Parts: sequence; structure tokens; C-alpha cells
Amino acid sequence: MTAVNVPLKRPMLPRDPHEPGRVATPLELLFDLVFVVAIASNSAQLHHAITEHHASAGILGYTMTWFAIWWAWVGFTWFASAYDNDDALYRLLAFVIMTGSLMLAASVPDLFADGQSLLAVAGYAVMRLGYVALWLRAAASDPVHRQAALRYAVGVTAVQSLWIARIWAPSSVLIPTFFLLVICELSIPVWAEGRHGTTPWHRHHIAERFSLMTIIVLGEVFLSSVTAVQGVDQVGWDVVPLALGGLLLVFGLWWVYFKREHHRLTDGGARTWMFSYGHLVIFASIASLGAGLAAVVDAVHGEGDGVTAVWVMAIGLSLFGLTLSGMHAVVDGLRGMAPAVFVAVGAVGVAVATTLGLPLTWAVLGLGLVLTATVTHHVLRSGH
Repeated sequence: MTAVNVPLKRPMLPRDPHEPGRVATPLELLFDLVFVVAIASNSAQLHHAITEHHASAGILGYTMTWFAIWWAWVGFTWFASAYDNDDALYRLLAFVIMTGSLMLAASVPDLFADGQSLLAVAGYAVMRLGYVALWLRAAASDPVHRQAALRYAVGVTAVQSLWIARIWAPSSVLIPTFFLLVICELSIPVWAEGRHGTTPWHRHHIAERFSLMTIIVLGEVFLSSVTAVQGVDQVGWDVVPLALGGLLLVFGLWWVYFKREHHRLTDGGARTWMFSYGHLVIFASIASLGAGLAAVVDAVHGEGDGVTAVWVMAIGLSLFGLTLSGMHAVVDGLRGMAPAVFVAVGAVGVAVATTLGLPLTWAVLGLGLVLTATVTHHVLRSGH
């Protein structure tokens, strides 16, 4: 076996945006795996919040933490698509970002409990430090996109300074300042790329990277479905509809997501921003289904608020469908929104029925059947 020689450093030149056969690298897959830890921790905390009757606070903490996870992941993903040169320094900086992600994952319980965590701020700062270093390397090697790269580095550094300053903010302004800084973060790429041309990402590679992360997040729902089956000995076969509903949701979400060609949205312009930013909602909504399903399992065992858990699942399913269809409406037109509207109405209907007394296990199956009906309609209409 021939060893692969990895140089310590080489110019960080832009990759060919039309490179044939571009796929995710082993480093990118490892990067995704590390972020799974943070995703699982965040979903577990939402699950516990629902079970302990703190759903409102839990959803807020879940949303805030998901932004930090997603933003760190998405920043590296777009950079790697444009500039991955796979030298040793690039790998080491990726490891730095991964380390920050693990620090963030370890801080999730504190974020849910107090709304603030020094470890979370430190972890996020470590991730952003690695990100800034990558952009500075790109600025030094790529004169064509130097101004955009420097804008990224300056923008990230400035906003990160504000995150650190927020540590000393009074508790009464923590939530407003969080959302203000989120707006600042989301504005950085628009400011950096707006006037100076887009950095040379690979549209098919980007679509694949987001698709792979979608599959990873779907694992949260799989895990909860398996947990439900493990409860057969305690509560009997009544949990079978619950587990079946969970599986139908996973298979249906996968089908609905992958029936579209997402690279149509990654060719630049407003639709690309919609694709990238819309996945914050898509990822978070899928993971919330797993957390809600886990909370339903607890309720079937006599712990927690199962009705609230079903509502969390219904809202998550609705947001997934409406966001995904909304992104593609710029290409397919508003007629493509009809199946998502059907799913949203059906999901809310199931949640209302649960509030009125529908058993929890059948509620989850109902959500799965609503999504299955949409998939079946698509298959019959397309002739596949």
C-alpha cells in the first residue's frame, strides 16, 4: 500500500468549481461525525425539557444552540468546497474547529439551564478562530477573491468579539442580544461576497454535503424509534404503532428531501442563500422530531407530557415540509408547495386530535401516515 504524502503547507488556491466527480473527503466526513455529538446533546436536552414540562424554555434553548452548531458547520462546509487543499495545516485547523464543536457539545446542558455558558462561548470562539485562520490563508494565496476572504476574516472577528462581550451583559438582554448577533452573523457572507463575486464553491459538492448532514440528523429519529421498540416488555405491544410511525417519518423525510435535485439552488444568487440558511430550519426540525418522539416514549411509560411532545413533532414536520418546498418554489413555482401544505395541515390535525384524546402511540403513527400519503401521491403521479 502506497502512503499518501501530505505536505505541511501549500498555497490555498481556489478549487475548480466545475471539477468532475467532486465528493466529500474523509476529513469532511470526520467533521460531520464530530458535529453529531453536539446535535445529539442538543436533541437530548430538548427531549428532557419536554418531559419535565419546560417545553417553551427548552425550544428556545434548542433553537439558540442549533444556530451555533449549524453556523459553525455551514461555514467550514462552504469554505472547504472552495479552498480545500488538504495540506497538514488545513487539517490541523479543521481539528481546531472540531475541538470547539466538542466544547460546545459539552456546554449544552448549561445553556439550557442558564441561557449562558462560558464553555459555550469559549468553544464557539475556538471554532471561529480556526475559521478566521482559514480565510486569512485563502486571502494570502488567492488575489482574485482576496477582498472577499478578508471581509470574511474581519466580519467573523468583529462579531466574535461581540459574542465574548455578551458574557458581561445583564440577563435581561441575553435573548435580544443573541438574536441581534445572529443577524450580524448571517450578514457576514452577504457582505463578504456581495460586491466582489462569489468564492468558487462546487455546486454539486455543496448539495452533497448538505444531503449527507440531512441523513445524519435523520439518525436522531431512528434512535428514538428503536428506543420505543425496547419498551415492549414494559408497556406491551401498544408501542408498536409508535415505533412504526417513527420509521414512516424517517423514510418519508428521506424520500421527500431526496426527490429533489438540490444543486439547482447552489448556483449563486438569492436562491443559494435560501438553500444554505433554510437548512438551519430543516436540520433543526428533523432533530426536533427525534426529541419529540423520545418524549412521547417517556409519556407512554408514564413520564412527562405526551401531548406537548406530539405538538413539537407536528410543528417540526410542518416546518420541514414548508421550508424545503419554499426553497424550491423559486424553481418549481408555488404549485410545488401543495404537498407541504397538506402535510402541515395533516400534522396539526393529528396534534389537535391528540389534545382531544387520541392515544399517543396512534398520534405518532398518524404523523407518519400523513407524510406517507404525500410520498405515495408523488410516486403515483411520477409513475415510479
